[in-house]
Amino acid sequence: MAFECNIDDRGKAARMKLGIRLIITSTILAALTYFEILPTPLGWLATAASLGGGAFTIWEARMGWCVVRAMGFKTKI
Repeated sequence: MAFECNIDDRGKAARMKLGIRLIITSTILAALTYFEILPTPLGWLATAASLGGGAFTIWEARMGWCVVRAMGFKTKI
């Protein structure tokens, strides 16, 4: 399956910023979970979800492809 570019430079930049923020959030969540400030199972689940979402969003920005737009939805950016 070929990924065709379906976002412009503004969309790429917005996705890259979001991905970086999610990776930073996952690092903070991991630290809070490690030091037992957050409940362990919930903390690691939130960390994994944030890390996975951030990595996927950065991948979308690098590819110039958006999964939401590929499904036919219109996005503002």
